[in-house]
Amino acid sequence: MQQPAVSSPAAGSVRPGINDRYLDPDLDPDEWVERFEVESREVFRARHAVAAACGLRPGDKIGDIGAGTGLFTMLFAKQVGPTGKVYAADIAEKFVERIGRIAEDQGLTQIDALVVGDHDRRMPFAEVDCLFVCDVYHHFEYPQVTDAALLRAVKPGGRLILVDFDRVEGESSDFVMGHVRAGKEVFRRELEEAGFVFVGEKSIDGLSENYCLEFRRPEDGR
Repeated sequence: MQQPAVSSPAAGSVRPGINDRYLDPDLDPDEWVERFEVESREVFRARHAVAAACGLRPGDKIGDIGAGTGLFTMLFAKQVGPTGKVYAADIAEKFVERIGRIAEDQGLTQIDALVVGDHDRRMPFAEVDCLFVCDVYHHFEYPQVTDAALLRAVKPGGRLILVDFDRVEGESSDFVMGHVRAGKEVFRRELEEAGFVFVGEKSIDGLSENYCLEFRRPEDGR
């Protein structure tokens, strides 16, 4: 069973304990389905438009980082088809088990459900065409370590799609201001410092509380 990492500023933690509830061995995935897969959640309402913005094609490989209940994992599986691959990665073992069961029940052999640590220096996959991080980046307790691992996991020229809450002083909800540690400028800078190149911000129908940024790994593979 995945156990919570020891968090300290010296280890590079930016928000000690932020993921404790996901690392709880008694986590109930069904409770999170009721939170994540509901019309009141903006990215759920706009899920098809968000998935389409990733521009996946049959045969592509994508890493769904912080896959949670598998909402986008299943959409991606249809997009990449049986010749593609979806790596559904999460720190919560119960989420990963749930995705694995659904994939098996539906015969989606293109899905690999994987447990990752919140302080892992490497991802258990490589050379993916795209990485997808939706309402998850603000949960990266060790962003410097995680961002470096993501850069190594995507192929040269591959993309990273970041969707997260737009945190704006005086505009965002109290929930966002208290829960999300920084705005998109900070998250963009962290990814650029890791070696990603910023491509631009995508306009997606249905998103107002969230934004979508696209990055690429340089072709030279640095």
